[in-house]
Amino acid sequence: MVLGKVKSLTISFDCLSNSNIPVYSSGDTVSGRISLEVTGEVRVKALKIHARGHAKVRWSESRNAGSNTAYTQNYTEEVEYFNHKDVLVGNARDDDSSEEGLHTIHSGRHEYAFSFELPQIPLATSFEGRHGSVRYWVKAELHRPWLLPVKLKKEFTVFEHIDINTPSLLSPQAGTKEKTLCCWLCTSGPISLSAKIERKGYIPGESILIFAEIENCSSRMVVPKATIYQTQAFYAKGKMKEVRQLVANLRGESLSSGKTETWNGKQLKIPPVSPSILDCSIIRVEYSLMVCRPVCFTCKSDLIFIVLYILSCIRSCCLNCMYFLPPAPPSYAEVVTGENRQSGLAPVAAFDDFQRALQGPLFAYIQEFRFLPPPLYSEV
Repeated sequence: MVLGKVKSLTISFDCLSNSNIPVYSSGDTVSGRISLEVTGEVRVKALKIHARGHAKVRWSESRNAGSNTAYTQNYTEEVEYFNHKDVLVGNARDDDSSEEGLHTIHSGRHEYAFSFELPQIPLATSFEGRHGSVRYWVKAELHRPWLLPVKLKKEFTVFEHIDINTPSLLSPQAGTKEKTLCCWLCTSGPISLSAKIERKGYIPGESILIFAEIENCSSRMVVPKATIYQTQAFYAKGKMKEVRQLVANLRGESLSSGKTETWNGKQLKIPPVSPSILDCSIIRVEYSLMVCRPVCFTCKSDLIFIVLYILSCIRSCCLNCMYFLPPAPPSYAEVVTGENRQSGLAPVAAFDDFQRALQGPLFAYIQEFRFLPPPLYSEV
C-alpha cells in the first residue's frame, strides 16, 4: 500500500504456537506489532487499533404477498464477543481542523506494539459458512489531518477448546435397526443392522473404526454404506436456515438375499473440516455418522444415526499441542488398551511424538477451509 509518504502499513501477531499462524482461545493475550514505513516526515493525528470478534448470519427468502406481488425477506443476526479499541500514537480526537496534538513520524520504518486479552467466556471457533461466519480481526488505522485514513485489517483464528479426553467423548456409541421392506403391494423380509463406534470425539485426519453387522433377510439387494454429514444451522429472528453437506463416505459389498456382512473396524477417515461449534447462539456446526442401507428407489433407506464431535485440539496440558493437527494420528485401538477403556481414560502420545509432528504440515485443514473466500457481508 503506497499513499503519499506512507509506503506501507502492516500487522503481525506474536503467535503462541510454533507455527506462523495466529491461533488463540478464550482468555489468551493477543499481542503483535503495527509496522509503519514512511518516506519522509509525516504528521499524524493518531495511529489506532480496533480489535473485534463477532458471529454474524445473513440470508434472504422470497415471499409471496398475493396478487402477483413478491418481496424479499432478509434475516440477519449478530453476536459480539469483544470490541477493543486503543490509540498507539497521538490522541483519539477526530477533529480534522485541529492542528493541536499532531505527532511527527520521521522517515523510515517504525513498529508499535499492541496487546489485549480475549474474554474468558467461551468463544465460538472461527468459521466461514454459507449463510454466516465467526470472525476475529485487528484493524490498524492511521489518521492524518485533511486526508483519508489509511486502514488495514488482518484476521486471526480462535478455537473453542474442547478436551478430547472428556469421558463423554470417549464413550462408545451404538445403534440397532430392523425394518421390513414394503414396495407398493409387495412385502419383503426384514433387514437388520447394528453398528458401533468406539467413541464420540475425533479430530480431522483420524479414522473412525466402524463395527457393524448387516443381515439381509429380504428378497432385494442391499448395499450398506456409512456416511459423515456436516450440518450448519443459522438462527435469526426466530427462524433457522440449515445447510447439510457430505463430508466422507464408504460403501460395503452388495448383499443378496440371505447374506450377512460384518465390519470389524472398517475405517472411515475424517478429512480436513472445521471443528464443531456448540457454544454460539446463532451458528451451530455439528457432525453425524449415518450407517444406512440403500435398497431401491421406492423404499426409503433406513439408517443408524450417531452424533460426532469434531475437535480442534488433542489435549489441554500442552499449549503447543492445543492448536496443532498431526498429519496422521494413530488409531484409537492402537493407543488405548482394554484396561484404559474400562477406566474411561485414554493415554496421550509422548511429548517427543508431538515435537516431531510439529515439524510437519501444520493446520492444513485451516489453510484449505478456513481461508476460502468468504461471502460478502457488510463491514461494521
